[in-house]
Amino acid sequence: MDILRSLGHPEEIYNLFRFKMGGCRAVMPKLNRDTMSESLQTCYRYLNETSRSFAAVIQALDGELRHAVCIFYLVLRALDTVEDDMTINLETKIPMLHNFHTYLYDTEWKFTESKEKDRQVLEDFPTISLEFQNLAMVYQEVIADICHKMGVGMAEFLEKKVESLNEWDKYCHYVAGLVGIGLSRLFSASELEDPIVGQDTQLANSMGLFLQKTNIIRDYLEDQLDGREFWPKEVWSKYGKKLSDLAKPENIVPAVQCLNELITNALQHVPDVFTYLSRLKNQSVFNFCAIPQVMAIATLAACYNNQQVFKGVVKIRKGQAVTMMMDSTNIEAVKAIMFQYTEEIYQKIPLTDPSSGRTQHIIFSIRNLSISSGSAVSRNYLSRIYLSCAMLLAALSYQYLSNVSPVSEEIQRGQ
Repeated sequence: MDILRSLGHPEEIYNLFRFKMGGCRAVMPKLNRDTMSESLQTCYRYLNETSRSFAAVIQALDGELRHAVCIFYLVLRALDTVEDDMTINLETKIPMLHNFHTYLYDTEWKFTESKEKDRQVLEDFPTISLEFQNLAMVYQEVIADICHKMGVGMAEFLEKKVESLNEWDKYCHYVAGLVGIGLSRLFSASELEDPIVGQDTQLANSMGLFLQKTNIIRDYLEDQLDGREFWPKEVWSKYGKKLSDLAKPENIVPAVQCLNELITNALQHVPDVFTYLSRLKNQSVFNFCAIPQVMAIATLAACYNNQQVFKGVVKIRKGQAVTMMMDSTNIEAVKAIMFQYTEEIYQKIPLTDPSSGRTQHIIFSIRNLSISSGSAVSRNYLSRIYLSCAMLLAALSYQYLSNVSPVSEEIQRGQ
């Protein structure tokens, strides 16, 4: 499933996308491992081995932010591995989730009984905690705080199903909104972004919710096969007696109507995405944040009114992904991409769909925000120094699209 590995090691991808333009060689930033401690090199090895989409993009971040986000990712991956491991009984798991943030300051703590594929981040947690303690205190405070809150939230939903839309938002906040908030605080702490980016937790949370809801919507069938349910009962109960009933052929009409209502709910986060991205100044941070958002809107457009969600995997065409990655390097371009895919959804709205009025309303809002600032897509805005970065991100889109597992992946619900 990991397309990035099929393309080669992330450093090989850097070399692959080196190219000449206008007589000037633009090269992706490459980690200088000669100046890194052995433990930090090990952390980057774990990052490349465990991430599904962001390993190379994290390594493209500027300055000390790169190391902070790397450690942040590994800490959340370790926490997520505990939560995912069904062989750990609840009597052991719940206290571990609640106390996991304290292990960051315990250089000897490790867990060797996990059966999960990413168990190395638990078995060698002392290496991760060592590098965590080597980070500047401003980064440590953010990572420990988010780890604590996420562990508490994960424990809450271990034996609790998502009933209401409010609980859906709460669950997505714990597993993805907190990631967005934590990343935003790291961006500001690095001084690559203004303080407001880290202070406005509502926008940062909305960025995470948009991605997480997209994952949950797309992964209906996979979650059903794994015995997991993340669609809110408040919505699906209007269309069937059990969530699993939506996969039955005789229920395909109400199933698609339920799907459309959830997509409409997710689209309500797009205005916040625009506002958040418009505040970013650093190109590497913008690229890091913009990729998943444009991939999410394209995924929702592919899923909208699509019976295939209940029959198999819905994927975006690879060429389509490459084009998006090439184009999404500034806010006006992102708005244009969002406009394109919301218009695609608009063209597919059935007149008889119970949510059609609400879907049209949010699309009109997105349309107005997209065109009010003249968001016409032009290739001229691509700065030469970052064109190779866009090419790299295009390659990473293959991996994102092919990953049908739920991060804290990406840092996503289970991934």
